[in-house]
Amino acid sequence: MEAQQVPKTCKVILSDTIAKKLLSEVRETLAKIEGPNASKPTLAAFLSTDDPAALQYAEWSKRTCEENGFNFDLRKVDKENLEEGIIAANNDDQVDGILVYYPIWVGNHSQDKYIKETVALSKDVEGLCHTHLFNMYHNVRFLDPPTNLKKSILPCTPLAIVKTLEYLQIYNPILAYGNRLFGKTITVINRSEVNGRPLAALLANDGATVYSVDITGVQVFTRGEGIRQLRHQVHDKEGWELKDVLPLSDVVIGGVPTEKFKVPTELLRDGAVCINFSSFKNFDGPAVKEKASIYVPSIGKVTIAVLLRNLVRLIANRPRPEGSAPEDPKDAKARSEAFIEG
Repeated sequence: MEAQQVPKTCKVILSDTIAKKLLSEVRETLAKIEGPNASKPTLAAFLSTDDPAALQYAEWSKRTCEENGFNFDLRKVDKENLEEGIIAANNDDQVDGILVYYPIWVGNHSQDKYIKETVALSKDVEGLCHTHLFNMYHNVRFLDPPTNLKKSILPCTPLAIVKTLEYLQIYNPILAYGNRLFGKTITVINRSEVNGRPLAALLANDGATVYSVDITGVQVFTRGEGIRQLRHQVHDKEGWELKDVLPLSDVVIGGVPTEKFKVPTELLRDGAVCINFSSFKNFDGPAVKEKASIYVPSIGKVTIAVLLRNLVRLIANRPRPEGSAPEDPKDAKARSEAFIEG
């Protein structure tokens, strides 16, 4: 008699699968708000670094844009001329969104921050200017309260992880929008200002208890007991380490930018969901598949899909030209409903 095979306990989900669904939504939404005869939207991408990861991201972005009906205009400029190049793109009506590959000045975050503020709010496809970041941290989801028709732009990598969690049904659609992670405990191993901290804030603002871990220790992001606060609060967990939070976590998200770091598999709880957003493998693949219920080894292609999603949202948010004919109610409805939930 043939021995019965034990079914695998871990499902590996590749970023292509998640990105495909998002890109379909992007194309459909763009067609609704722009119509069939509209010109292709243009994303201007500024590259002032020789970082191999940025170059690969640029190549993936170009391919994804062209495959989905967008123009990708890669502009390689010297960092000393970057500000002038961005200002020109801000004033160019043919440019719908602006992307800048960071870091530019390694070790000088203030100069990078200055460049982020140079990008016009209406073209900030990455959601890195002060207005978008303020809204994200304060859990303000719209640019035009109380009308609430223009959604804020969220940083691409953190939003890509949110969309990944939605795809994996970690978000509970039965709960009210904004509370759908209530009851979930999540560990994020990275607290950078670009990815880790915004991600922890987004997840906590959606109701999760989030342990944010970096080399300085552990912080907990939460909206208080019973998610009673409108926005997340942050508290230090004195004396806590990664070993204290991994066994508590339903979801573990790795974003440590070094090949040397690996999440200790033995500390993961059985059935945890493990997601890697570092360009290095933060999880031991074969080992984590014996412990996790779901493993997502990378999210790069989801990030690019979210980039285009943000670009379409910028187009939907755009005010109509002065003197133009009244907008058809059907078109106005399509613009106001573009990706209205996240």
